[in-house]
Amino acid sequence: MTLPDYAAWQKMATDFRHQTKAFIGGEFVDALSGKTYETINPATEKMTAHVAACDGHDVDAAVKSARAAFNGGHWSRMAPRDRGVILQKLAGLVIENADLLALMECLNVGKPIMEARMADINLAAAALKWYGEAIDKLTDEIIATPDNVRASITHEPMGVVGVVVPWNFPLLMACWKIAPALAAGNSVIVKPSEQTPQSILKLAELAILAGFPEGVFNVVTGHGAEAGAAIGLHNDIDCLTFTGSTAIGKKFLEYSGQSNMKAVWLECGGKNPNIVMADCPDMDKAAMSAANNIFFNQGEICAAASRLLVEEKIRDEFIERVAEIGKTRVPGDPLDPKTNLGAIVDCNQFNKINSYIEKGVEEGAELVLGGDTTKVNGSGYYVNPTIFKNVRNDMTIAREEIFGPVLVAISFTDIDDAIRIANDSPYGLTAGIWTRDINVAHKAARDLQAGSVSINSYSSIDIALPFGGYKQSGIGVDKSLHAIRKYTNIKSTWLELD
Repeated sequence: MTLPDYAAWQKMATDFRHQTKAFIGGEFVDALSGKTYETINPATEKMTAHVAACDGHDVDAAVKSARAAFNGGHWSRMAPRDRGVILQKLAGLVIENADLLALMECLNVGKPIMEARMADINLAAAALKWYGEAIDKLTDEIIATPDNVRASITHEPMGVVGVVVPWNFPLLMACWKIAPALAAGNSVIVKPSEQTPQSILKLAELAILAGFPEGVFNVVTGHGAEAGAAIGLHNDIDCLTFTGSTAIGKKFLEYSGQSNMKAVWLECGGKNPNIVMADCPDMDKAAMSAANNIFFNQGEICAAASRLLVEEKIRDEFIERVAEIGKTRVPGDPLDPKTNLGAIVDCNQFNKINSYIEKGVEEGAELVLGGDTTKVNGSGYYVNPTIFKNVRNDMTIAREEIFGPVLVAISFTDIDDAIRIANDSPYGLTAGIWTRDINVAHKAARDLQAGSVSINSYSSIDIALPFGGYKQSGIGVDKSLHAIRKYTNIKSTWLELD
């Protein structure tokens, strides 16, 4: 596979024309109000497009389109195998357009182009393909009953699913949600983050090419306070799935109660512990993993290993190893294939990260690396890799999700102390532990309050494994067969025979 070089990516970026319209009922349309908002390239701080600023009226139009498509049955009642063929065709179209989609993620998010191309786009296509292959393998149930009765349990599509996705992995997070929702037979309305609409609008275009009936796939662009809230409050949306902050997740729960009690599935981030014991079987691997899982994607990852818990006897040595790796993460032009640390998504997030760094210093944590910002080619929202040590778990930087390239290191005395610290958090998304002691490994897997626990690795994921959290990290899971079921209603049927 030959990928574009730096000059080619630059030319593609110069030639690229941003989509400015929402996608409703199989057509690209302006917002009914005619209003638009600006998207910004965080690497250049320059405006890239005026995108349709949809509101409740546009959401209502999208819901009517999606409901008509669902009731028409062209998708909802299509044989699962045939739905699967179309989902797999969409996956193929994503791969065919991988360079363009990666460019969109790079320009919108500020992430390095090679991370977008080799991780985001490939994983998004893999999710579509996996659910396309899985859907006709699911079966309903027949229950043991008296001889004159046939009782069954069936799963039926819910109807219209609202999908609200974040800016850190726009296309990937969308595919994690829409693939199982569509596989189950639902119609979807996707609300991308206002910062990052382009790749999802392109996906809508590809969905029509793949064979999705009009109205099954809709994209409503705009701000969360208008378009997102309208989705949450709409009385004819049957289910809502969201990835983003805990505060907004709680808002969607409120919206459900204020409207039609729609099902709400939430993935709301984490402050994830990565525990390194003194008997870690491979210190170099563990240090590389610790660095990669906080500096990849500029640390703008809900599953980032943002709390490094290190056994006291190896604390300084191990933190130094991680810091040396952190020094190799150098901010650069996201379009340069050699760049391994891109720009922060926007000015607000940039300022938020810097305020947390200042808070860490104020509360007495010791900076080991970074703590400052830079520019690339004279512009951009860039934060250098940052590591704090001598952090207490009651400090703000240990409690709150920073969503940036900031690692906080906390020491512990033994495994019981480590688990106590790890669980002392309102979040419970992912966790990791590095040890050669099988008993300690099993104890950690049992006792850590997290939806995913990795042993001698971190954030080891597979599309067949559920991804979700405990506590305020959310409700429900993405990925795996379990995700399909959450977009269905369960029906019991009791038939008495003559």
